[in-house]
Amino acid sequence: MAKKNEPTERSCAVTREVLPVTDLLRFVLAPDNTVVVDVKGTLPGRGVWVTATRQMVEEAIKKRVFARGFKEQVKAEEGLADQVEKVLEQKALSALSISRKAGELITGFSKTEGALRTGRVLALLHATDASEDGIKKLAAIAASMNSNGGTHAVLRLFTSAQMDLALGRDNVIHAALLAGQAGRNCLNQAQKLARYRGPSDHSGLAGTKGAVAQD
Repeated sequence: MAKKNEPTERSCAVTREVLPVTDLLRFVLAPDNTVVVDVKGTLPGRGVWVTATRQMVEEAIKKRVFARGFKEQVKAEEGLADQVEKVLEQKALSALSISRKAGELITGFSKTEGALRTGRVLALLHATDASEDGIKKLAAIAASMNSNGGTHAVLRLFTSAQMDLALGRDNVIHAALLAGQAGRNCLNQAQKLARYRGPSDHSGLAGTKGAVAQD
């Protein structure tokens, strides 16, 4: 997220904790003084950096961190946390679509099972409405293939309908991300969304402790 020649870390405006910008979200002011998220970190003007979790975005609103950071009255609505999640979700779904076009995404139970046996799988993706039986069967296959201690990321972030729309397919329940640039980018975007949603999400990923930073 850092621009060229800019720091790759930011200091927490609340705790003074220094964190990589990749663990943060940058917020800027729109012309009407509304706080908006700058997920690419490229919009002009002063930025306030908040740890990329819903909990910390909500806390920043509650504690009026944005007003202090921008040093003026701002509009930080309660729905801001939902808006951020929607942006991250759309980025992850877009990356999912790109990975399919790049040939680095396999869909369907049988094809996902076959991909696991190739050793090229970066992550398993299951729809949030997938049956537990199918998930357990694929987990067992993954475990047998990882007897040497390797692991796969397992993500449950999207409904089947969302995956259908992103991939232009019908009834997508299980999928496997394969090794490659597009696959790694998709995994990165999916993990950002999972961390933002927090430990209550189905992803199984640990949350990131919170902080706020400013530039």
